Amino acid sequence: MLDRLAAIEKRYQELERQIATPEIATDPKQLQALAQERAGLEDLVAKYRRFKATSSELEEAKSLLAEERDEDMKALAVQEIEILEPQLEEQLQQLKLALLPRDANDDRDIIMEIRAGTGGEEAGLFAADLFRMYGRYAQTKGWATDIINANETPVGGIREIIFEIKGKGAFSRFKYERGVHRVQRVPVTESSGRIHTSTATVAVLPEADEVEVNINPNDLRVDIFHSGGPGGQNVNKVATAVRLTHLPTGMVIVSQDERSQHRNRTRAMSVLRARLLELEKQKQAGEITAERRSQVGTGERAEKIRTYNFPQDRLTDHRIGLTLHNLPKILEGELDDLIDAIATSEQAKQLEAQIT
Repeated sequence: MLDRLAAIEKRYQELERQIATPEIATDPKQLQALAQERAGLEDLVAKYRRFKATSSELEEAKSLLAEERDEDMKALAVQEIEILEPQLEEQLQQLKLALLPRDANDDRDIIMEIRAGTGGEEAGLFAADLFRMYGRYAQTKGWATDIINANETPVGGIREIIFEIKGKGAFSRFKYERGVHRVQRVPVTESSGRIHTSTATVAVLPEADEVEVNINPNDLRVDIFHSGGPGGQNVNKVATAVRLTHLPTGMVIVSQDERSQHRNRTRAMSVLRARLLELEKQKQAGEITAERRSQVGTGERAEKIRTYNFPQDRLTDHRIGLTLHNLPKILEGELDDLIDAIATSEQAKQLEAQIT
C-alpha cells in the first residue's frame, strides 16, 4: 500500500511540474485536464504526507528513547510516542479508506422517486414526510431540488413524487436511502389511539450522461409568425414567434413569449432537444425500471431497511443495527449522523473484502 501511495505522490509531483511549464500553461485544454487530475489526487497526497511526517516523528521519538540516558528526556519521549502511535494508526486507516475503489456515480446529480406503499392514506402522508426531509437535507448542502412529477392525495399526502437533486456529491449521500421505509405512529384520523404501520419506497438513480442529440436542419420546418401573447404593440408589428416542426417525429414546438425571434427560436430548439432526448432515454427505460425495482422491492412491510417509530421517538436502520432518537430533528433533515454511520459501515465491509 505504501508503495502505491509513493507512486501516487510521484505522479502528483509530476503533474505540478507539467502544469508549471509554459507549454501547458498556454494550452487551456491540456491545462484543465492536468489540473483536474491533480485535484483528484490532492486530498490523498495530503493525507499521505501527514502520515509520513507522523511516522518520521514517531521514529525520532523511539530513537531518542533508546539512546537517551536522561530520565526526564526519556519521559518526554514516552509521552510523545503515546500521542503519535494512535495518530499514526488513525492516519493509516484514513489512507486505507481513501484508497478504496470510488463509486463512479458519487458526484452525480440524482433522480429520486418516493412512492406510498402499504398503509392507505397514512402511507401517503409518510411519503410526504420523507420528501420534505430529503428536501431540507439537500437545502443544508446547498443543493437544488426540482420536482419533475407529483401525484398528491386529498389529505395532503403523496402517492408518488419524482424529483431531481442537483449538487456535487448528491448520489454519494442519498444512495443509502434507497429501499423500503416503515413508519409506526398514531394517525391523526385514528380516534382510538391505535398505532398504524405503513411504508413508502424510495429509489435513487444517478442522472445518466446526456445522450447527444444531433438535429439535422433538413428535418426541421420553421415558421415565423406574429405573436399573439402579451407585449403590447411590438409583438403585433414584428413577426417574432417561432413554430418548429420536427418532420421525422411530427413534434411541434411553439415559442412566442420572447420579443426576439432569435430567442424564441433558441427556446424552441431547447424544448425540441429535450423532447428528443427523452425519446432516446426511453430506450433505456427497461434497464432503469429493473434497477428501480431492485432497489425498492414491492413495498411490503417485511422488506424494510429502516423504521421510524414515533411513540418511542426512535429511528432504527436495520442494515447496520443503528438506533437514533429525536425523530423531529431527523425529519427536519438532520441526516448526516445517520448517513455517515451507514457509509462507514459500507467502507468497513469493503476493507474487509479487500483484505480477504
